Amino acid sequence: MSSPTNSVPYGVQILQKIADKFPRLTRIVDRENLYKYSVLILTFITYAAYHASRKPISVVKIVLYQNCSEVTTPAPINNTDPDWCNWAPFNAEHHNALFGTLDSAFLFSYGIAMFFSGIIAERVNIRIFLTIGMLLSGTACSMFGLAHYYNIHSMWYFIGVQIFGGICQTTGWPGVVTAMGNWFGKGNRGFIFGIWNSHTSIGNIIGTLLASLYVESNWGLSFIVPGIFIISSGILIYLFLVVHPSDINSDSHLNEKVQNGHKALERNGIRRQSPHRDYNVPEENEILKGSSEEKKPSTSPQEVSIPLGDISSKELSLLPSNKDEVKEKTEGSPILSHLNGSPKKAVGFIGAIKIPGVIEFSMCLFFAKLVSYTFLYWLPNYIKYSSTYSPSQSADLSTLFDVGGIFGGIAAGIFSDMFGKSACTCAVMLFLAIPSLYAYNLLSSVSLIVNIALLVVAGGLVNGPYALITTAVSAELGTHSSLKGNSKALSTVTSIIDGTGSIGAAVGPLLAAYISDLFDWTSVFYMLMGSNVLAILLLTRLVKRELQNVD
Repeated sequence: MSSPTNSVPYGVQILQKIADKFPRLTRIVDRENLYKYSVLILTFITYAAYHASRKPISVVKIVLYQNCSEVTTPAPINNTDPDWCNWAPFNAEHHNALFGTLDSAFLFSYGIAMFFSGIIAERVNIRIFLTIGMLLSGTACSMFGLAHYYNIHSMWYFIGVQIFGGICQTTGWPGVVTAMGNWFGKGNRGFIFGIWNSHTSIGNIIGTLLASLYVESNWGLSFIVPGIFIISSGILIYLFLVVHPSDINSDSHLNEKVQNGHKALERNGIRRQSPHRDYNVPEENEILKGSSEEKKPSTSPQEVSIPLGDISSKELSLLPSNKDEVKEKTEGSPILSHLNGSPKKAVGFIGAIKIPGVIEFSMCLFFAKLVSYTFLYWLPNYIKYSSTYSPSQSADLSTLFDVGGIFGGIAAGIFSDMFGKSACTCAVMLFLAIPSLYAYNLLSSVSLIVNIALLVVAGGLVNGPYALITTAVSAELGTHSSLKGNSKALSTVTSIIDGTGSIGAAVGPLLAAYISDLFDWTSVFYMLMGSNVLAILLLTRLVKRELQNVD
């Protein structure tokens, strides 16, 4: 039987050993904040990588079907076939419907699997859960690109890859939100999550730029390179992500303080038993009582005291009582966390949807993501259709929608923090998005400057509510007072909200595909504006409740 190792990831253990050789540096650096903000950065990279691997399909569909008479024939090719530049089976007359089927295969599988993924995430090792999901997501993304190299033209192959990728991608959101919720409290949560949630837009931009580099020369690499990116990020997460503060504020961390202190005075009723791993910690009222009374020094040779002043309140809260058995998590322990025992059972699906506000925000997100993901999957194609730009130029220009989304997410978080009214913030931004969508459809072809300005504005107003609901609102509802302190609902609530939104994300691109084929792109924009109206109506009850609480 192998000896147990600390639950701290291997990469962090190595860094800790290196840091121990420089004691002056460790006294200057606040390790707790260092771990805290490393989680912020690592989860940011994680979800940016997830979104980067989703974006290539929206770029590549421009070249899978195009007007070959407008494409420059490569020198070695002497082909009179008018369809020479297209990739079967997407050279059919109703090609947009085929692309919509691919988008829906991914998004419907993603939305359905998300309901189960969050429930699983509550019961497993989040770091390993994310790592496996990222490795599989990268594999799925690369498999689509391999069709170019192996000359695959089966529609069922592409649909199968999309379904597999959609299921794998559901590991991302519950995992990163849970890790963030473990480290960041309610103070300025909207602002912090608003900045953090820009990973969605940053990931879209990275995925678009990577795909556009190869879209006109070798579209297979447009999928393989983002696939390698998310696989590399998954390895990084496995080595360095500290999911919960208790993983580093463990008994081994306290033991290090004891060894460095070289003190043997017993204070405040807290003492460490050596060589055993047992703690003797009295109840809180006994600690407070003991702080005003003088304690006698311990004479037991096996007792090593820990001065209370050397232990932070967070570390003190992590010490088990003398009635509990200290159980050490190990790197080789089963992924299912309940095998190690958990103090409270995870909240089930029914219990989560009973939390006030979960249903309303879930349905609002359904329509918000319907609009956002229609742009995500069809904006490069729309720009190519409505302008004279090349496929790569259209893809690059579409990134400005996500640039606006960065500012929109931050603004939504700031307003939510300032006024404490998430529903009102979402409703106002959704309302303003309606005229911005109409203006973009009407005026985007006027000039490049107008196109850029309207893209940024529309991106901010469309993605702001989406960002706020999937981050700060989900975290708030996942720790709602009705749960009576049970924190085992965060991933489940997140999966319900994002899963419902993801069904809307699946419906949007599919409707856009069929409406654009049967009618025109103006009709698609009317559909998007109508979705915003429905989202606002669903928030009406929550908006009234927030306004009634005004002093």
